[in-house]
This record gives sequence, structure tokens and C-alpha cells, in this order.
Amino acid sequence: MRAIQVSELGGPEVLRLVETGAPRPGPGEVAVDVLYAGVNFAEVKARSEGYRVRSLPFVPGLEVSGRVRELGAGVEGLAVGQEVAAMAEGGGYAEVAVVPAAAVFPVPEGVGPRTAATLPTVLPTAHALIHEVGRLQPGESVLVQGAAGGVGTAVGQLARLAGAGAVYGVVSSEAKAAYAREHGYDDAFLTDSFPEDVRRATGGRGVDLVLDPVGGRTLRQGLDALALFGRLVSYGNAGGEGPWQVGQPELYPAARSVAGFSVLSLAADAPEALRDLAGRAFALAANGSVKLPVTAEFPLAEAAEAHRLMEGRTSTGKLLLRVG
Repeated sequence: MRAIQVSELGGPEVLRLVETGAPRPGPGEVAVDVLYAGVNFAEVKARSEGYRVRSLPFVPGLEVSGRVRELGAGVEGLAVGQEVAAMAEGGGYAEVAVVPAAAVFPVPEGVGPRTAATLPTVLPTAHALIHEVGRLQPGESVLVQGAAGGVGTAVGQLARLAGAGAVYGVVSSEAKAAYAREHGYDDAFLTDSFPEDVRRATGGRGVDLVLDPVGGRTLRQGLDALALFGRLVSYGNAGGEGPWQVGQPELYPAARSVAGFSVLSLAADAPEALRDLAGRAFALAANGSVKLPVTAEFPLAEAAEAHRLMEGRTSTGKLLLRVG
């Protein structure tokens, strides 16, 4: 089979197309003939920094859509040939991927494989940020870092569906701000000026919920943008700064709180909770309530170009690799 392999950490050029044997599923695993693979920033960090990489060489890729090729021992509730979306622990940039059975989801009726590839990590993450972890209440305001990305696009729509009083985004360019406004956001602010813009937009009050995948200085600025009793959910460290810490001086004066979320950790530590979460999230895609636009698609052999686009900070929506 064909696969994209990384033998050394580095720039997009280390993503190399190779021919290798197709993997077989072990107990509790499923082999999937991949049609599409999602491209995520976590894979950029894996390629460049070794994020969540156990050893070299490795095949990146955290989410795929396709058809069940083979079932490992003990797997029930799935059938060979069934259309599925799946969250992988790596290995998605390949014609065959082996994934844990608990992270394989039947594709909802009416959802094609191209759309299905956008769902496994993005939509459950967005749902958890708004509901299970962020606990957004009708009338509350929310501020979303990375509003024009995959998760950000879904979050804007979910916040609106949840009855948010105001939905604000933070982006890196005016073009991305325009995109965010087209996908559920009342307004979008640029990275350099968002703390002042938020205070101006809220009359100095701040927002009730901040969603932050960046970390570091940006996270601390997000804390300062919270209203009384406000909540911040951290779900990444895309900025690459050192681990952040927060304590009494930042939280006590305005009764703020901080929570964290990782869909990959949930998949590893609480797979049944992930299945429940994914079911609720996928239902919104199936009925058309949430739409995640695919803004760029590349053949598998051009995975490096997809990474260059994502690293260039100009991409919006969801990027896909066409595999099958």
C-alpha cells in the first residue's frame, strides 16, 4: 500500500510517499480502507516536533473515512465493507489504517465519505468545548481563538445553536475574519489587538467563555478577557510556548475558572464517553445543523503541500487528503 512516512523530524519535505505492507488489526482493532484523511495542526506538530510520536519512522494522520477492511478479534457491531469515520492514533495518511474499534463510528446516513473525514476529531471537540466542558448557557458570550480553523468553524455554529448572546473569534488576518463572520461569528478580531477589541465589544465586561488552543501568552490574555465568573477551556498549545500555569492570583479576584480538554486523551482514557460524545456531535452533521467546509483537498502524494498551507496560517475550514 501507499503511505506517507516520516523518518526524521523537520519541515514538510520530510513527508515522503512510500510503498509498504498493509497493517493487520490486532484484538480490539479495525483495519480501514481509507478514502480520505483529515489534516490537523497536531500532525504538523508531530512532523516538526515529535508531538505524541512514540518512535521513528511513523505515519501521521489522526482521522480518516473509508470502509471497514478487516475486523480484529473481539470486535462487534461493525461489518466488513461498512462505511465508517475513525479517529486514529496515527497512521491515517495511508491506504490502510488500523484504528481502535472504540474510535470507529458508522457514517450517518446522508453523509458522504468526504464530509465524514472532517468529523472524527473536529466535531466532538467542538461539541465538548461548547457543551460538556464549556457549559455555555443561553445568552452568554464566547470568545474563540483560531475561529477560522476546523474546530473554530464548527464552534461558531454550535455556539449559535446553543443560544449564545454573542460569538466572537480571534484570527490572524482580515481574510480569516471575513470567513469567521460567514460561519456563525458576530465579529472577529485580529490576534494582536483582541484583548482591547473584546473589552470594547462588551462594554468592558468581558466574555463568559473563552476557548483557547494556543496556550502561553495568548491564554493569559484570554483569562484577562473573562467576565466575572467567566470560564476558560484550554484544548491545545499550538503556540509552542512552555507549559502554562495559573493559580490564585489570576482566578480568585473575578471568580474565574479554567478547564482542559483533549479528544485524543478522551479516546485513550474514556472511549465510551467519546462514543457518546461523537454520537451527539455527528447527529448535528447528519441533520445539517453544522457544516464544516472542505476548503482544500490534496492527493495523498501531496501531503507536504497540505502541511505548507496549514503552516502558512492562511488556511480556513478543513483540509483533506484524498487517499482512496
